[in-house]
Amino acid sequence: MELKEKLLSSYVAFENRVNINSDVHAIRSNALQNFENLGFPTKKMEAWKYTSLNSVLKEDYSLFPEHDIAIELNDVKKYFIHDIDSYKIVFIDGKYSSFLSETTHDGMDVCLMSAALTKAKYKPIIENYFNKAAKQDNMTSLNTAFASEGAFIHIPRGVEVEKPIQIISFTTGNENATLLQPRNLIVVENNAHVQIIERHQSLTENPVLTNSVTEIYTDVHATVDYYKIQNDHSNASLVDNTYIEQQRESVCSVHTFSFGGNITRNNLNFYQKGERIDSILKGITIIEGKQHVDHHTLVHHIEPNCESHQDYKGIYNERSTGVFNGKVVVEKEAQKTNAYQQNNNVLISDKATINAKPQLEIFADDVKCSHGCTIGQLDDQALFYMQQRGIPKKEAQALLMYAFANTVLESVKIPEVKKRINKLIAQKLGVNIGFDL
Repeated sequence: MELKEKLLSSYVAFENRVNINSDVHAIRSNALQNFENLGFPTKKMEAWKYTSLNSVLKEDYSLFPEHDIAIELNDVKKYFIHDIDSYKIVFIDGKYSSFLSETTHDGMDVCLMSAALTKAKYKPIIENYFNKAAKQDNMTSLNTAFASEGAFIHIPRGVEVEKPIQIISFTTGNENATLLQPRNLIVVENNAHVQIIERHQSLTENPVLTNSVTEIYTDVHATVDYYKIQNDHSNASLVDNTYIEQQRESVCSVHTFSFGGNITRNNLNFYQKGERIDSILKGITIIEGKQHVDHHTLVHHIEPNCESHQDYKGIYNERSTGVFNGKVVVEKEAQKTNAYQQNNNVLISDKATINAKPQLEIFADDVKCSHGCTIGQLDDQALFYMQQRGIPKKEAQALLMYAFANTVLESVKIPEVKKRINKLIAQKLGVNIGFDL
């Protein structure tokens, strides 16, 4: 049975697990119908022209893992940013782990999506925000149809969360193949501030497909600082759909670090719905083998006097493939917009590939918009210069690539996250450089 048919036929079993009398379930049913009509994305679609899911859709995935596997902290501690004090929301095979989580908090609501979707306490928030920013394309519709578990984070007006929040989803690999569909909703009200670190991590080499959807609402004067760390096993694939709606004078930044996995597709969408908004999208990709990473971004400028800044760096080795499809839309009313988009790539191997498609759609006449893309190799003269001064070739290459990626790293606001990313970059480059940038 093909995966699409398996999902459609399993929906009755899913309904036995949830409250089918809730308003949310009507949203699920509509999304299922939409997925049934659309199916999985194919390369015939312009947005998926360079990324095929065919190889990962052939697996016989377990849709509702039942096994309750006990995981000790020492088994997974290395995947946390453990040298900082933080709140932790941990899922194991899609189920919340109270043992590994630390959610004692003051002034904010943190709970499971399943609880938020059913409790009367959260009904006004769910009605106002759930599934409002998400666009119902193929993979988002599939996630919405099966939306149940994930993180619900509500930061009330004026609250500055003192510690970062880590959201980590572990897959045990106890099933031969596992499909997970986490659904996160993050609502940050007026003048509130939060930092969030997200990671999906499989613990074995068994195939995993994660189809994640996160909706983030950044209210007036609010600040959201979001970090995605993607460094999974070679049989783990991820489709990450993130939708961000910003109100006036808010700031939202998303840093995406893609270092591992089989196929990774990041759909990152910003919608600016007020004046004097700042949207920041930055990323570093370092992959090898036959790994594939696709960054698909959208910044929609709707109101005047706003800014957006995109800066993505890619380093590709062996037969790896990268995709950058960055789109900026400036509506007629969005005068005085300042939109910057840059994508720079280094191909270490002659067999590596990058497909880049920067796009600007500008309907206003008083704007500052720029986009650029470069694809090249390391500077031979710079390498020769460093080797002449006693630096081995491998370390010289690593130093050049560190410098290449530093414009993204320097904007990371959590020192411990920057330290972790530096270590991951060193591991990917196979060197040990004894300083932090």
